[in-house]
Amino acid sequence: MYEMRPLSTGAERAEAAALVQDRQRQRTLRGLAVPTLVDVPALFRDPQTPAIGLFEDGLLLACMIPQVLDDLYWGTGPCLFLDRIHTLPGHPDDLARLITLWASDCAARLDVPLVRAEMLVLGDLLAEPLAGLLRRLVDLGWDLRGAGPGRNGDRAVRLDLRAEHRSGLSALIGCHVDLHPTSTGRVSQ
Repeated sequence: MYEMRPLSTGAERAEAAALVQDRQRQRTLRGLAVPTLVDVPALFRDPQTPAIGLFEDGLLLACMIPQVLDDLYWGTGPCLFLDRIHTLPGHPDDLARLITLWASDCAARLDVPLVRAEMLVLGDLLAEPLAGLLRRLVDLGWDLRGAGPGRNGDRAVRLDLRAEHRSGLSALIGCHVDLHPTSTGRVSQ
């Protein structure tokens, strides 16, 4: 069984930072964008960052930083914003699908209508391998909202996903994340 839970120990944070570095290295080799303005591995090492992870039998498969926002500069209205999503390179399970299912259910439980995310991009959105990644996200239910400056200045594709209660999801993904909006737009756990 999978579980989504906070990264609560230094070892889990170090593992997340290593996962991010591996994913960034793989993206660079494939000609995909990586952040240039932010040290993302350092964010995951920082105990003040409210990072969460998707685990299977103690193995970290994905990590991200969720935020409940009242408004996002490229999309109006409240949302669950998934920042800095990184998945374990080469893992055979469909991690994007698992994250999509969990996120839409989590947003519905938080009573926000949308999940939003950004994916860093270089060049033409219709060029491979980026086009294939975007098609996969659309097939999973994400809507493309165009490209532009991301929250941290890098060029990004903007994505929306409708919140949806998914009964029975807890049989697949145990959720041990209790998100609460704060006045800063960050979440407390």
